[in-house]
Amino acid sequence: MIVNRPNLLTLGVGFNTAFTQGLGQGESQYQRIATPVPSTTGEQEYGWLGKVPNVREWIGDRQVQNISAGSYRIKNKDFELTLAVDRNDIEDDNIGIYAPLFQEMGAATASAYDRSVWGLLKAGFTTPCYDGQYFFDTDHPVLNENKVEVSVANTDGGAGAPWFLIDDRRTLKPIILQVRKAWQFVPKDKLDDDNVYHSKKFLYGVDGRYNVGYGFWQYCWGSKQPLDADSYGAARAALSGMTGDYGRPLGIMPRLLIVPPSLEKAAREILQNDRNEVGATNPWKGTAELLVVPWLA
Repeated sequence: MIVNRPNLLTLGVGFNTAFTQGLGQGESQYQRIATPVPSTTGEQEYGWLGKVPNVREWIGDRQVQNISAGSYRIKNKDFELTLAVDRNDIEDDNIGIYAPLFQEMGAATASAYDRSVWGLLKAGFTTPCYDGQYFFDTDHPVLNENKVEVSVANTDGGAGAPWFLIDDRRTLKPIILQVRKAWQFVPKDKLDDDNVYHSKKFLYGVDGRYNVGYGFWQYCWGSKQPLDADSYGAARAALSGMTGDYGRPLGIMPRLLIVPPSLEKAAREILQNDRNEVGATNPWKGTAELLVVPWLA
């Protein structure tokens, strides 16, 4: 193949097509627990996370709810993936080997949000959220009916494989996916580009800008206890009984049970079996949807 601008443009289109095919190969799961939030600056502040608004009876003047209490910031990060195509491979018509690589490039790009979102959820036992406590903790500060600060838990600890129970139909999900710049495919394939002149390499890269952070901890229960009927029932009761400040019920419905592959069998026994291990009717059958997440392995 003659290495000239028209042929390089044709190659670039082919590589981009293979990349796009790779983007559509995987099945993303991050949308189940992450709320996408557009970003317009290098860093976004989420002071409003300290307040869950609530309707009240209108007696007297309106009461303006302060949404600037607290300070929780998510700073955007840059991400990239770059592949090099050797000029000799183009001259020798040896470019067929690159199509699978560009498809894998697309697949890796498509899974980037999943890796970030599920990685942050898994790290929630040791990573602080907006109130300064770990996202999964036993002493989140909340005001009770008497305006006295009390400790509230959204975990029961443990040391095994983590599993999670969430209400995934809330507007703000447990994880915030803050996107500043969507993924963009960029070629460096001109004959006079420095990378071609010095190294005989045509470069094709993808880059994006985003980051992840925590939303409301009240909407998610995280556990490392053995996944059995007792721990599952306790998680449902605790999550359903979550309240905001001043003892206000949040109306949380535990709808989604999230497990790594190692806990799939235990989860299916809880959610799908007609009877439990002693032959009694299984009260937890069909009480939540099961989501098995390989990114939690």
